[in-house]
Amino acid sequence: MPAQSLNPAAYPLIQIERLCKSYSLQDASGKTITNQVLFDIHLTIQQGEFVAIMGHSGSGKSTLMNILGCLDTPTSGSYWLAEKNVATLSKDELARIRNEKIGFVFQGFNLLKRMTALDNVATPLLYAGISRAQSRKRALELLRRTGLENFAMHQPNQLSGGQQQRVAISRALVNHPPLILADEPTGNLDTQTSREIMLLFDQLNREQGITIVLVTHEDDIAAYAHRLIRLKDGHIVLDEKNRHETAPGGTPSFPSL
Repeated sequence: MPAQSLNPAAYPLIQIERLCKSYSLQDASGKTITNQVLFDIHLTIQQGEFVAIMGHSGSGKSTLMNILGCLDTPTSGSYWLAEKNVATLSKDELARIRNEKIGFVFQGFNLLKRMTALDNVATPLLYAGISRAQSRKRALELLRRTGLENFAMHQPNQLSGGQQQRVAISRALVNHPPLILADEPTGNLDTQTSREIMLLFDQLNREQGITIVLVTHEDDIAAYAHRLIRLKDGHIVLDEKNRHETAPGGTPSFPSL
């Protein structure tokens, strides 16, 4: 099933205007010190884009990703996600929009160790009030489409790193979100497995129109995206179409999504 239908001509999926983020800390003497991490960020991402965000450690890319994922809020400025002004949402509303609009994929997979692959994928649907039977049916279909149907009853410690990341991607997709946020999704994987994961992202973007925003420090991983954004010292210093028109290294070998 395709991602939730959004008309990209009607409004951007992500719209950020004059966004700033700072944190206040107290030093040993009790004096308050303000550390500004993001400065006057303007960013528009349309439905169906595949965007890579790059930057050295301390550039602000993780802070920006947390704000995009509704895990943090800006100090000033505005962030609109699917026509929702994130700054005005309550904690419950933020949790709801994360569950309905965003799929998360992390470097460390973040799978529940005592659950099978099937139940890891099904868990977000259970939180959404879907029956266990329906949740597991949808989860098994996603595992099939990511090539893991035969591993559905395996626990994470019985899976390779690449298999665990495919489980995490299946979990991210289970609620049909229009947006996937991937934070260093290949950071713990070898070169060949990283390529397979990125080809899967490329397939999701091209076949289903899912918007993908990924943070990476690797140029060869960023090359799969169609748009490249670079951050430096909390500022966007580059925002351009990527040089690659097609995914590097060939086409995916996964069942049709």
